[in-house]
Amino acid sequence: MTRKANSRQRLQASLQSGTDLPVLRPRSEVAAAYAEKDGLAFLRLNLKAWHGLVLLTLLLFSAGVAEAQSGNGREGVFSILIKWTPLLLDGFVFNILISVMSMALGTVVGAFLGLMQISLLPQVRFGSWFVTQFFRNAPWLVLLFYAMFMLPFQFEIAGVTIPFPDWVKAVIGLSLPVMANVSELVRGAVQSIPSGQWEAAESLAFTRRQQIWQIIMPQCVKRMLPPWMNLYAILTMATVLASVVGVNEVMTLADQVKAAEGGRTDLLAPLYGYILLLFFIYSYPIARLTVQLERRYAVKI
Repeated sequence: MTRKANSRQRLQASLQSGTDLPVLRPRSEVAAAYAEKDGLAFLRLNLKAWHGLVLLTLLLFSAGVAEAQSGNGREGVFSILIKWTPLLLDGFVFNILISVMSMALGTVVGAFLGLMQISLLPQVRFGSWFVTQFFRNAPWLVLLFYAMFMLPFQFEIAGVTIPFPDWVKAVIGLSLPVMANVSELVRGAVQSIPSGQWEAAESLAFTRRQQIWQIIMPQCVKRMLPPWMNLYAILTMATVLASVVGVNEVMTLADQVKAAEGGRTDLLAPLYGYILLLFFIYSYPIARLTVQLERRYAVKI
């Protein structure tokens, strides 16, 4: 009797205080939590405002030191940076275009690959899982080299030679890891939807295609959006890898600027710090918007 009285008192106290009673969540919700954690929470780009201040401080410090060491008769570092800023901005815009095209291509292919991971056919499910894990864990630079040297430099169609430029190969090479990560995003988002949604759709005689496209995927969009934006910010910063394979982007132009200024070694730190600050200015709003969307679309399970 004493134990029952104590339990009744704890129940009344919990109801009066408005706190939730400790309950064991259904297995489907626990599985959904793990699916979301594994598939949706693996991409994080935690940029803070003080990161930008540190980059700006390092840039001013390195440029000031180089300015003091430049000596008489040599053009100052700050004036050189200002003079070559239009050219560097043109290269940076090209980096952004590469990132946008790679993200678009990788998202479209990765979305279908992610849906294949939840296929009812074991062969399709295993094949898509293998492709996803292979490209997701492969080094981005290695994939870029494969795309650059294994794809032809030109095509001949009906006697017409069509060139295949290096920047297109770079877009394809960078879209491969994006494809794999988007596939995992889609897989995690779909599996994070509670099983009751599937059961309710099935009880209404929806086909599996209708369940996915009309009921499940609309709920997955808000769950996938924040990590998808984080992935884009990471991809944008990774576009500098294209300079290794000869694409004429901002890092390649930086080397040309250094060569045009007589190979001055004192320009190395200020020039690369300037480029790093450009990437931060572009990526920081994306990172902050991602955090806001994560808070807004937080899934409580």
